[in-house]
Amino acid sequence: MPRSLDGLVLAPVADQAPGQVGTRTRFAYREQDGVIWADYAGGDVVRGHLVGTRQGDRLDFRYVQLKQDATTSSGHCASTVVELPDGRVRLEETWEWESQTGSGTSIVEQVTEHDG
Repeated sequence: MPRSLDGLVLAPVADQAPGQVGTRTRFAYREQDGVIWADYAGGDVVRGHLVGTRQGDRLDFRYVQLKQDATTSSGHCASTVVELPDGRVRLEETWEWESQTGSGTSIVEQVTEHDG
């Protein structure tokens, strides 16, 4: 199983649609005993939270966020944890909004200290 997400900071590798998470969004992950959670913010997202479970290299979680335009949204995401050749962690995600229409895929990768 790839290593723990606990204490890692991840960021999207590409911007999504306007008003959603983007390359300036940072996810601060925590993990304990198969439970994962994270706080996130940056770009169009003022504050976001996610919570879910991990089984092996699979994550299953729900997220809720407050955007700059003062609207809220929520959804569901299933991710695969991949360890990159340089030792960083990547999450390959498939997500779907539950509070609005829309779905897609995204990739977030571990941010190292020199990446900011």
